[in-house]
Amino acid sequence: MDSFRNIGIIGRLGSTQVLDTIRRLKTFLLQRGRNVILENTIAEVLPGHGLQTVSRKLMGEICDLVIVVGGDGSLLGAARALVRPRVPVLGINRGKLGFLTDIRPDELETKVAEVLDGQYLMETRFLLDAFVERGGEMIGQGDALNDVVLHPGKSTRMIEFELYIDGQFVCSQRADGLIVATPTGSTAYSLSAGGPIMHPKLDAIVVVPMYPHTLSSRPIVVSGDSTLSILVSPNMTIYPQVSCDGQNHFTCAPGDTVTIQKKPHKLRLIHPLDHNYYEICRTKLGWGSRLGDD
Repeated sequence: MDSFRNIGIIGRLGSTQVLDTIRRLKTFLLQRGRNVILENTIAEVLPGHGLQTVSRKLMGEICDLVIVVGGDGSLLGAARALVRPRVPVLGINRGKLGFLTDIRPDELETKVAEVLDGQYLMETRFLLDAFVERGGEMIGQGDALNDVVLHPGKSTRMIEFELYIDGQFVCSQRADGLIVATPTGSTAYSLSAGGPIMHPKLDAIVVVPMYPHTLSSRPIVVSGDSTLSILVSPNMTIYPQVSCDGQNHFTCAPGDTVTIQKKPHKLRLIHPLDHNYYEICRTKLGWGSRLGDD
């Protein structure tokens, strides 16, 4: 059982609902005798808070627990910053979906109290590292909890590329792009493109073509320890982009190679004891209820 004494708070900017929830959370944590630390960007819009403020990077070094108030996008950004120091992350949902931020605002005090009392589930989620090489030199790098996507950017033209897995040639394709997703990301962009839902405990990566120019192209699930290489065709005239979690972007040139593999560090994600992955899928994705239920 972890002892959570120093607790950091990260919040999504631009939302009065998020700020209201952070104020409630701050008051509750102080009442429980915890040392509360605010990320400096959110602290700027909370005048008179009277708390210690630090950068997101430093927060991972000094906190025992970080609570993210926002949507899944907020947690994605926090995850990439907090994965290396391995500080546990808990999400309070102020977004639309809540696959990762699974505590509702109306149950904030109850669920956070359970976590502080040691009543929680801890799981690890792996991230992906992505590298772009040009002429043997690395020109771009990013990491992603959900997915790494090769896409044409502002262009409407198809991309031509070759895919290699663990050094073996898989295929060449003309498509709108390629999604490489973790199990965490299998319910995000990958799902919209026709990819499978993968349970978060799976050690696997899914590769999903985006509108491929062939009817036989299908998603493929490979080992989580696989190394994927995407060779952007040198004959192209457009410069495609690589996006990590839809938040970090860098541009490729024809002939570049994008290498994607599992990150050595894992995110530690905390859930309430009643966390149920299938119930979340059923609720968020509109699956049917039990037979006979109204």
